[in-house]
This record gives sequence, C-alpha cells and structure tokens, in this order.
Amino acid sequence: MLRVGLTGGLSSGKSTVAEMLARRGARVLDADRLVHELMRPGLPVYQEIVRHFGPEILASDKTIDRKKLADAAFGGRRIAELNRIVHPAVIALQDAWMDELQREEPQALAVVEAALILEAGAAPRFDKLVVVTCRQAQKVERFAARYPLGVEAGRAEAARRLAAQMPDKEKVARADYVIDNSGTLAQTDHQVEKVFAELLEIATEEQRLGGRRNAKGKMKKARMRSERAKGIVSR
Repeated sequence: MLRVGLTGGLSSGKSTVAEMLARRGARVLDADRLVHELMRPGLPVYQEIVRHFGPEILASDKTIDRKKLADAAFGGRRIAELNRIVHPAVIALQDAWMDELQREEPQALAVVEAALILEAGAAPRFDKLVVVTCRQAQKVERFAARYPLGVEAGRAEAARRLAAQMPDKEKVARADYVIDNSGTLAQTDHQVEKVFAELLEIATEEQRLGGRRNAKGKMKKARMRSERAKGIVSR
C-alpha cells in the first residue's frame, strides 16, 4: 500500500485537494478530525492540555474552546508545547489507520491530510509527500473570510498562525509533488489528476513487485522445506 502525506500551510487548500483525491478513489484521513476527537473531555490529550494551559481555555460545557486555546498557544508563544502534547497521539492514530487499511485494502492509496507533517518530523512515515501551496495573501484572505470574529481579526490571526508554520519554500524543497492552488479550481483539479495518476502508477508497480517478492519468498520456503525433508539443510 502506498502511504501519502498531504500537507500545506494555513488555508492553502489541503482539504480541497484531499476531496479531489478522494473522488478519484484515494482513501483519505483528515488529521484535524483526529485532533477534535482527541480533545474530547476525559481523554488523555484533553487532560494534558487543560493541565498545561489551565481551565480558562474551557467553554462553559467543559469542552476545549479552540479559539481560547489558540490564543494561549500562539499568543503566548507556546505552540511547540501544545504540539508536544497533541502530535504523538495524532501520529499514533494515523499509523493505526494506515496499518488497518493495509490489512483490509492492501491495494489502496492511503492519504493522510495534515497541516504539520514536516513540522512534526513525520514525513519519513510516508512513501510520498504532496505539498499544497498558494500565495501568502490568498492564505490570509481565505482564512479571514471564514473567521468567526470578522475579517480584520481573521487577518491578524492568520498572520500570527502563519508566523508559527514552516515557510512554503522549505516545504516545497522537501516535497515529492507540489500542487499550486493559487488559480481556479479547474486548474487545481488538473494538477491533482496528474499527481493521482502518477501515485496510482507507483502503487500499482509496488503491488506488482510486492507480489513477485512474495512469490519468490514462498518458492524459497518450499525449497527449504524440501531440502530439509531430504536432509540437505538443518533447521
């Protein structure tokens, strides 16, 4: 099974690309959804976050208020502290998902969509890395347009978050594939089609080679059993 990491900066369009890959048959896991699950009250990650950042980050129903947590982490320059709590648990769940998919659908193209694959040092876990980019101004405006506290506040928050992320230039330098999401959806989709076709070709070749290796392994074991039966080799 080919394991693909899909990453990019804030509001670069990772989810858009993930949806395009899923429509073509890739199996996609959204890491942000895992974070939401891990932050549910009572779970170890939730407890560690509250212990480190205090009860003031909680909403009235005792769930973690993600804006308050973001203010504490980004505003207090404690994003690395938060990542040290969250990343190991998220990576463990990603690995468990990929391992299960490997058992159930060994021919699948597994894609993990996550913002901080490179920042977390998780890139070696994947066979291929796809980085989604767009212009910095686009990231800010896209984020600000859906920020609940208004556009101006959204722009300030986007700038704060982008300052804590690895620059696109560094991500691109470490990518196997780069998708530029600065243009139209049709232009992005065209790039996704090319990348998907290449990934599928690689996955198919890996499966073919894997089948050949398995066949050779079975033949070797059969030969060893025959030789042992004849007393040629010892156990």
